[in-house]
Amino acid sequence: MSRLESFTVESSFPRRRLDTFLRDRLAGVSRGTIQRLLQQGRILVNGRAVKPTHQPQAGELIAIDWPEPERAEAQPETRSLEILFEDSDLVVVNKPPGLVVHPAAGHAAGTLVNALLAHCAGQLSGIGGVARPGIVHRLDKDTSGCVVAAKNDRTHLALAAQFAGRQVEKDYEAIVCGRPPRASGEIEAAIARHPTQRKRMAVALKGGRAARTGYRVLERLNGATLLELRPHTGRTHQIRVHLQSLGCPVAGDEVYGKRASRELFRLTGYEAPRQLLHAARLAFVHPASGKRLRLAAPQPQDFAVALQKLALA
Repeated sequence: MSRLESFTVESSFPRRRLDTFLRDRLAGVSRGTIQRLLQQGRILVNGRAVKPTHQPQAGELIAIDWPEPERAEAQPETRSLEILFEDSDLVVVNKPPGLVVHPAAGHAAGTLVNALLAHCAGQLSGIGGVARPGIVHRLDKDTSGCVVAAKNDRTHLALAAQFAGRQVEKDYEAIVCGRPPRASGEIEAAIARHPTQRKRMAVALKGGRAARTGYRVLERLNGATLLELRPHTGRTHQIRVHLQSLGCPVAGDEVYGKRASRELFRLTGYEAPRQLLHAARLAFVHPASGKRLRLAAPQPQDFAVALQKLALA
């Protein structure tokens, strides 16, 4: 059964497309999903179908007819999961490094979604018309740590709104090559798609999306540093790109820190098995109880081993 949702546009956006406006308002719903719903006539503005390029105007009524979720292509797969918190509305897991979050080309099985489908017995949200994807935010394949999944649409939308409104506290730990210029600081640099390498992101000299990351030194290591990081925005590869711009890329990052990681190996004999980035802590307001949850994910074994091998004598 489909679900209706409507709201009134509060301010005009003369230079903004409707699909982009809705993507930012409906955090957790992709732009592609929004464009598909617009083409299907499931998103109406003042009762009429419009194009994705429509520019939202103050006072317009936007109505969304969310379709009945289709059967998810991903299939349940039994896999051991480290559960940090779980109730009838959501589940938070400590994702191990090397585990892909969402099924995609080349990774149709063996993902976190496959494991959650089995663990939650089908009770994951179906935002955007695809049954039970559940995941509210993502981590890169080789990044470990806290990931939250919603078991129903109400929880999914509420959590996504907190992520979009920067109300979620996300603290990461990273072992980086070299030493940052100060013991703590802020990195403010807009991020955009790399001009020639489309799978990479880069600090943008012009344009791009504003991005800010705070950092603090936790421990000085041999040729490296353990940092605590807090991204205040949620851009793709934000922490990795910002640390590269600081001159201290994540150890083992094959995309943004290959040269520095090779130099670390030359100096210390330690070769990182993957990018040593860990989503250590996550805090948000539970949509049902209204209580703030604070969760911590223990460091994975390879991260702890790296700290031992790089410890100063």
